[in-house]
Amino acid sequence: MRKTENVSWVVYQMSLNGHPLGMNAVCEQSEWDAMELDRPGYHTLIRAGIANECEAEKLARGTSGDAKRRALR
Repeated sequence: MRKTENVSWVVYQMSLNGHPLGMNAVCEQSEWDAMELDRPGYHTLIRAGIANECEAEKLARGTSGDAKRRALR
């Protein structure tokens, strides 16, 4: 794992041909800034300024991969 200092993370919803795909992605703030500079508003920002990659990945994943709740009998 690389050593990073003062890196913030971003979660965004990906788009294809201007239409949201429903998939979330994670990148560093600097990468988001470059994407926005290249194509403003193409992808949808969900949250910026996330302190670490793990937290960003959890937010992007949502409930996908969570254990299923069992019904009580």
